[in-house]
Amino acid sequence: MAIPPIKRRLSTPRRRPGRPLARLGTRGQPEESRAAILKAAVGEFAEHGIAGARTDAIARAAQVNKALLYYYFKDKDALYEAVLDHVFSGLRARVMPVLESNRPPREKILQYLGTYFDYIAANPRFPRVVQGEWLRSGVGAARMQRIAKSYFLPIFGKLAGVLREGIAAGEFRAVNPMDFMPSIAAIIVSYFTAAPLMKTLMKIDPLSTERIRERRAFVLDFISAALFTR
Repeated sequence: MAIPPIKRRLSTPRRRPGRPLARLGTRGQPEESRAAILKAAVGEFAEHGIAGARTDAIARAAQVNKALLYYYFKDKDALYEAVLDHVFSGLRARVMPVLESNRPPREKILQYLGTYFDYIAANPRFPRVVQGEWLRSGVGAARMQRIAKSYFLPIFGKLAGVLREGIAAGEFRAVNPMDFMPSIAAIIVSYFTAAPLMKTLMKIDPLSTERIRERRAFVLDFISAALFTR
């Protein structure tokens, strides 16, 4: 009598408790890998600009290989575009709810200033990523035109409306929004772009917790004195 063959059960490997299914730097963790690449790219573009930035340095800082970097971003220009979207989508996500709220104009402006400042303070390299390319390519470049329309225009439109509302209510001086809005951006952003120079000349850490707190208070006080009627 023939003995039937023994059927072996095929089982999947058992995963040890706490052991990740995929490691960073592989396609198995797309969100984490992409975020790591963007974070590394911010640092590289801030230091060297788009022309001098090296994708191998970005991949090394992100702890991924170049093949994976190019899997998510087809080339350096595409990566820079993604960095710009990362920078400005984050800003828009934070300030637009403030500008669209039902707060009185005075309170809304102060909340906007604080939120804008806090976002840049938490990401002090962001201004350098943007300004270098803006100066190099000019506002007429297609890339910068897209950024302006997608991010700057909605924010500036809402902010101009808040300024006009405050002027009509007699709470704000009759400033021209087209002059005042760039001044707000400049007084916040310029501090962080000048931070390396200040650190060298003044022998202080301009990005220390104490200095950031003092600068934030100064910005709110300065804009309040320039804008509020009382």
